[in-house]
Amino acid sequence: MEETLNYEAAYKELEQIYQDINNEQVSIDELATKVKRASVLINFCQQKLRSTEEEINGILGGM
Repeated sequence: MEETLNYEAAYKELEQIYQDINNEQVSIDELATKVKRASVLINFCQQKLRSTEEEINGILGGM
């Protein structure tokens, strides 16, 4: 992913995609694109959470 993204921005974008789809504000032409973007964002958030958990566990393990 070339763009600079942080967890909060990714989560906020995911929430917006969810709201748009849930409120039927996404045309059928846009739906696949939105779902693909959501998939990318979900993967990013999961990776960020895993790496943060590992980092915290490493810090706590060194105490």
